[in-house]
Amino acid sequence: MPFLDHDGIQLYFEQHGSGPPLLLLAGLASDSRSWPAVLPGLAERFTLILLDNRGVGRSSQDCAISISLMADDCAALIRYLRLTRVSLLGHSMGGMVALECARRHPELVERLLLAATAARNPVRNNLLFQDWADLYDAGCDRAVWFRSLLYWIFTERFFEDQRLLQLTLEYLLNYPWPQSAAAFRQQIRAIAAFDARGWLGQLNVPTCVLAGELDRLMPLEQSNDLVRQLPDAVLTVLQGAPHSLQTEQPELFVRAVVDFLKPA
Repeated sequence: MPFLDHDGIQLYFEQHGSGPPLLLLAGLASDSRSWPAVLPGLAERFTLILLDNRGVGRSSQDCAISISLMADDCAALIRYLRLTRVSLLGHSMGGMVALECARRHPELVERLLLAATAARNPVRNNLLFQDWADLYDAGCDRAVWFRSLLYWIFTERFFEDQRLLQLTLEYLLNYPWPQSAAAFRQQIRAIAAFDARGWLGQLNVPTCVLAGELDRLMPLEQSNDLVRQLPDAVLTVLQGAPHSLQTEQPELFVRAVVDFLKPA
């Protein structure tokens, strides 16, 4: 299996498809398996690089975690693969990592796609994430704990399908590379510490901000704020999409990514 030894840790990654390189960065508690609904459509057009951020999946979890460290991990992987410039697609926390990578390593970043993310995590979300971590530490029933997360990232349509909900819970409960409680808490601290508002105006990289019309966790106002502050950004709102917009609206998601990255 492909691992990169970097900064005293191991980073797991995969590559799929062919075409211009596109690095996919998942959100809180998520890893390289976060993209199944859009993987086929994107792999037809791009060489996809899927990374388990430090703290999740098959990458090292017993290590320091911050947005800047994860951004440096991305840069190390890009250089390890001997790529020159890569487009970054980050979802939620992954969007913060993508922004930080563009700030710290602008020579490596071709374009940015920021999905359901923000320049700064809303205070409500920070408190919510802390509650999730406390419930995790307290030994909350795992099915109840996972449902408490799903309520925020999917629409009513998802919950109306009881079979889909049950299959999703079974998948999460039996996931072979679960995130530790300590790594989860470190990730939420990393998110809470991130604040790009003071430097977004300095990022001279073409950017597409993808927002879910029905996103409860990162409402549309967060995406609007990003577009207002970034010098070269466009906003694409996916109708009927929640926070997990790539899962519930995969066709709209793939189309938006392809349209933004297609050659002029």
